[in-house]
Amino acid sequence: MTVADTPTPASDLLARAAALDLRLRALPSLIVAYSGGVDSAYLALAATRVLGPRALCVTADSASYPAHHRRRAEQVASQFALRHEVIHTQELSRPEYRAAVADGNNADDRGDYRPGRRAAREFGVISPLDEAGLTKADIRALSREAGLPCWDEPASACLSSRVPYHSEVTEAKLQAIERAEDIVRSLGFRVVRVRHHGDVARLELGREELARLLEPAISDAIDRQLRALGFRYVAVDLKGYRLGSLNEGLTLKVV
Repeated sequence: MTVADTPTPASDLLARAAALDLRLRALPSLIVAYSGGVDSAYLALAATRVLGPRALCVTADSASYPAHHRRRAEQVASQFALRHEVIHTQELSRPEYRAAVADGNNADDRGDYRPGRRAAREFGVISPLDEAGLTKADIRALSREAGLPCWDEPASACLSSRVPYHSEVTEAKLQAIERAEDIVRSLGFRVVRVRHHGDVARLELGREELARLLEPAISDAIDRQLRALGFRYVAVDLKGYRLGSLNEGLTLKVV
């Protein structure tokens, strides 16, 4: 069991959930960046419960957003009557985006390098889950209690986060990443990241799933199908999936 998966005592969990509600209640209105993952889904549900029609959940649909995430986001929004809008973005047409990637955070992400965190603060973006001290395990527990179907979904950032720093983000790369991850998931793997290193696809899987990859039929199928996508080599990261693995090659001060 990792630190992120360690259960929070019930009294502390209730206190953190109350702190989130209090923070939301103080807002005149709120736009939730809603991907359909467990973090944004729980925040969307809490904001809708507290603010009602003054909460708007917005999904940015782009090449960096996996199709199965969009379907899940729409399903949850419909099931829980979230006020939901989808915006079709064109960020890949912007050189600034192709050169840098940003993502969101909860309390577990504080020690990780997040390129867009300072920019988000400068533009008034808030992180209510982080402010309330809610960890990923907390959010999963509260989401399960609330009946959200995504409560136990593996963590998943946008596809652009699979492209290393200082490498250009292109639609072709994102399509290759999405197809590769779909292939691996179709073979029964639950936690999957395919990092795009040019002609090398670096697979990160859950540590408990690595043994299955050694089965000849499984490894042969993955190698053959990922090469068909254009990768010359398929490598496996023996450390398995971990948060912010692309940051390991950086030497900088986290801000």
